[in-house]
Amino acid sequence: MVESHKVKVTVLTNEYPPNIYGGAGVHVKYLVRELAKHHRVQVYAFGKQRRSSDALSVKGIADTGAPKGRDSRFDKLFSTLHRNQVMAAAAEDTQIIHCHTWYSHWAGILVKQLTGGRLVLTTHSLEPHRPWKAEQLGRAYHMSSWIEKTAYQEADAVIAVSPQMKEDVVSLYGVSRRRVHVIPNGIDLEEYQPAFDETVLRSYGVNPEIPYVLFVGRITRQKGIIHLLHAIAHLDPGTQIVLAAGAPDTPEIEAEMIQEVTKLKKSDEHQVVWIREMMPPSELIVLYSHAQVFACPSVYEPFGIINLEAMACETAVVATNVGGIPMVVVDGETGLLVELEGDGFAERLADSINQLMRDPEQSRAMGLQGRARVEAKFSWEVVAKQTATLYKRLLTKRR
Repeated sequence: MVESHKVKVTVLTNEYPPNIYGGAGVHVKYLVRELAKHHRVQVYAFGKQRRSSDALSVKGIADTGAPKGRDSRFDKLFSTLHRNQVMAAAAEDTQIIHCHTWYSHWAGILVKQLTGGRLVLTTHSLEPHRPWKAEQLGRAYHMSSWIEKTAYQEADAVIAVSPQMKEDVVSLYGVSRRRVHVIPNGIDLEEYQPAFDETVLRSYGVNPEIPYVLFVGRITRQKGIIHLLHAIAHLDPGTQIVLAAGAPDTPEIEAEMIQEVTKLKKSDEHQVVWIREMMPPSELIVLYSHAQVFACPSVYEPFGIINLEAMACETAVVATNVGGIPMVVVDGETGLLVELEGDGFAERLADSINQLMRDPEQSRAMGLQGRARVEAKFSWEVVAKQTATLYKRLLTKRR
């Protein structure tokens, strides 16, 4: 029997360890860890994971048995829908169904109808703000947007990771403001703290004697890496740029990335290091810690866990002033914010990076303030408590 103070939570997600490739997966990993300390949690995820204990069970749904579409770009949609049906068929009775990203929303709708549980969605991104996904999905992009919209209409509560994201949910999908609650992303403060090891840098081809600006992220239109590559031409000569970038969304952007990096490497003005493989978290933390500046040129970023990671490692951040980034990065205190709109974005981005690369004392001071801000505002323990409080509030309400 479940203890009366414990909530039975079903988490539906496409990303869960060891299959994590973005901020949503990081969020789910740590939120589940904290929730399982006080509640009973069952996770259904894309993959082959299997785990079972009194507090936490994890069941992976493999990519098998899904039909193929007439257009190969539809295959991801049909695979997603198939896995969602398997999730819904496997799900046990539950009090809360908590979905992360549109990849699990169809399952969330089904499980709500089958169990009578309360449906909660965490907004990590919104499909209408990601039109470049049509390049990856073709007309299946319209289907993903429809699934997302339907889920928001069915949800008993929506968690927005930033105030700006709350406004987007209300304006795009007509969700009542009282159903949208702002709870930020968090970070593991014990795992993410400064760590230095020059042998790690050298193993990836990074010169520890030369200060560097760092990018970490997927190769997508959303993350703005092509803008950063264009900005490199405007950086001071001798600047070292480290790109920990992989998992391209499409063959087209991968080809563009290769072309741009190849062109930059032919010049002797800057040292560009491209790390394409997935790095272990411990080595990524070393990369953050040694960097003088972390660059986040995203064109769309509902929150930006990546900036929390850099700040936790005491690294100053230069980021675009979009979405939820201003909730994390305080302009002039923990880093510099760059306006995205208008001509000359690459030049503005380069100017801000140059400012902090030229002034190690300023970047160091911003890094220290960044760590202090993360400690005060963004621990996973606090995030999980706020989330559990919302669950309990929903369970005491009449429908």
